[in-house]
Amino acid sequence: MLLQAPRTSLADSAADSIRAEIAAGRWAVGSRIPIEPQLAQLLGVSRGTVREAVKTLVSRGLLEVRQGSGTYVRSGFDPSASLQKMRRASLRDQFEVRRALEVEAARLAAVRHTAKDLRNLKTLLEKRGVPDPSDGGASFIERDLAFHLAIVDISGNLALAETCRFIAGYIKETIASTMGSSLPEPDTAAHVTIVEAIASRDPDRAAEAVRAFMSPMIDALAQDAELVR
Repeated sequence: MLLQAPRTSLADSAADSIRAEIAAGRWAVGSRIPIEPQLAQLLGVSRGTVREAVKTLVSRGLLEVRQGSGTYVRSGFDPSASLQKMRRASLRDQFEVRRALEVEAARLAAVRHTAKDLRNLKTLLEKRGVPDPSDGGASFIERDLAFHLAIVDISGNLALAETCRFIAGYIKETIASTMGSSLPEPDTAAHVTIVEAIASRDPDRAAEAVRAFMSPMIDALAQDAELVR
């Protein structure tokens, strides 16, 4: 029998209890979970609280609601848990992961790109421009992210593209960290070098261009204990 949900943050606690049952394998992927009144009784909460908890887990991809049939376990993996763990990672860790992903993306993009892909990449680089102080650089971060994600898309590897979008928030943090700080900020020329390397259809050259792009930030973080923390 499920443990009764605590009386604080009831919807979150109810969601945690449901997630624990899924993680323990008591509700297998593909199975239907108890109906709303039964869940409310098991958890000791109102049906409205159960409804909110289920909605939360649906948004995280763990549950799915099938109209006229019930609520089913869609996945045993909760991506929010991974994101919580990643929040504890240092900025250097985030840059190193980003480098690993983008090196492979550039390598594949060099082999698989089309003329249209290159035109799009160059257009995104032109739109990237420079930070606008009026919005704190927010629009610039989005434009820079769009450029880098385009390279990942050109790689033609869906798993790689989805992984990068899953951690897009952390990629934004790495971009923001180079604005107005002691970290070296990659200039337009550094971005052009990556585009040219991809255009060359030389995967090793493309991979090295990304390594050279990322290395100054990672080296600076490795030498600065304050930034690492």
